[in-house]
Amino acid sequence: MKEKLAALQHDIWSHWMRYLFSCCKKSNSGNLIIPKDKVNHWKRQVSLKYDKLSEKEKDNDRDQADKILKLFKSSSKYFLGKRYYQL
Repeated sequence: MKEKLAALQHDIWSHWMRYLFSCCKKSNSGNLIIPKDKVNHWKRQVSLKYDKLSEKEKDNDRDQADKILKLFKSSSKYFLGKRYYQL
């Protein structure tokens, strides 16, 4: 289960990085420059707790959580603490 979860986390991260790179402008030296509006937007989000995000922003996090829940549900058991629980 740990490897499946790690693979899923990598997929989530990879998706985010592809999106981030697509927002950037490439300099002549090959550096990627994040537009100021994106930086400001993400800095605001980083500074907030989940419950202070807009519903749209929460929906993005919920979509990621659904991917993790789907992985757990696809397994007949999952580990929580020191016990296994059936779903």
